[in-house]
Amino acid sequence: MFEKILIANRGEIALRVIRACREMGIRSVAVHSTADADAMHVRMADESVCIGPNSSTDSYLRIASIVSACEISGAEAIHPGYGFLSENAAFVQVLEDHHITFIGPTAEHIRIMGDKITAKETAKRLGIPVVPGSDGGVPDVAAAMKVAAEIGYPVIIKATAGGGGRGMKVARDDAEMDRAFRTARSEAKAAFGNDEVYIEKYLQRPRHIEIQVFGDGKGKAVHLGERDCSLQRRHQKVFEEAPGPAITPEERARIGKICADAVAEINYAGAGTIEFLYEDGEFYFIEMNTRLQVEHPVTEAIFGVDLVREQIRVAAGLPMSFQQDELTINGAAIEVRINAEKVPDFAPRPGKVNMFHAPGGLGVRMDSALYSGYSIPPYYDSLIGKLIVHGRDRPEALARLKRALGELIVDGIETTVPLFHDLLEEKDILEGNYSIHWLEKWLASHYGKA
Repeated sequence: MFEKILIANRGEIALRVIRACREMGIRSVAVHSTADADAMHVRMADESVCIGPNSSTDSYLRIASIVSACEISGAEAIHPGYGFLSENAAFVQVLEDHHITFIGPTAEHIRIMGDKITAKETAKRLGIPVVPGSDGGVPDVAAAMKVAAEIGYPVIIKATAGGGGRGMKVARDDAEMDRAFRTARSEAKAAFGNDEVYIEKYLQRPRHIEIQVFGDGKGKAVHLGERDCSLQRRHQKVFEEAPGPAITPEERARIGKICADAVAEINYAGAGTIEFLYEDGEFYFIEMNTRLQVEHPVTEAIFGVDLVREQIRVAAGLPMSFQQDELTINGAAIEVRINAEKVPDFAPRPGKVNMFHAPGGLGVRMDSALYSGYSIPPYYDSLIGKLIVHGRDRPEALARLKRALGELIVDGIETTVPLFHDLLEEKDILEGNYSIHWLEKWLASHYGKA
């Protein structure tokens, strides 16, 4: 087992990894920018190293600085968290070259799944159901129209190197295709330096369902059910739950086995998430995230496992501590992402937190790096906390969420907490009757903007 792990991240996810390390008797090393010198993850780690100025480009994304921090501290392994360098194959390759263990999959697997066309081709080869669409990139509008004629409108144009909703446009007929195609390519070029796009069938009212998988890197893998992440704003998730309210046990077993078998076949190591659109009982592959997800706590809650601990164990060469037949669902869990943003325009609102009080009680978990007197820096993502609740069933989890939101105090800044108070009054939310388009339509009608 490792003696010392460096966490190449910040905020709540860095704290999450530090806690797992402490329980395992492993020393932790925090890295931080100058803006994060007083951050909670720096205070809680056994050691800390400053890796650069405020900008993430010059600190958390600077590979040379992170490798140097490993050498200075003597850390044998790096946990990337999520975001930043967590899915950067070049980073993983550099670590391999420096004999530093990356707590995650291989550089090859990250490369394969990082390109959406290659990922889709790989998924098809492994028997994972995919959305009908183009075979690879589409070079021009004429080719795009030909694909659309074959699979039927509406279609969605996506950047092959895309993410976060950038480089994605919907076309409902030939008249819309020209503008949508050109706009998608332009956005892709600006955001990713790569203007290649591909086309898929656009589903009308799908849910966003993701399957949590875990592999030992030696041909064994399991699935830990699904999470429903359909409540999204501009392709950013805000509310996630497990198990999915629309998924039957038979569907869960079927798609879970397909995903577990697929990652076992490629000797995948560690945590991964295979994301799908789900409509009318069918699953359609979107992408695979080769890292820990923001919403992993809801899976931990219903299965009673520590996914970060398991990541560390597998990276150290130990076998998985559970088998598929030992993984049974217990109750229901919900996570809401709390951002330092003003509702309803969702503009970032960093600033000083005069008082912070985390909710508690049975079945309540608050993952946050806030503390009273902390000044949230304006340089990074606006996520300031994740409130996770667990109940014997979905109604109990919803009631517990409402209670916990009422206990949460974040004084001095504006947050998205009011959004969740409002959502918990909606019949569709209480009944689990929503799709990926539900939230933006509701925001438009409720607040006048999405």
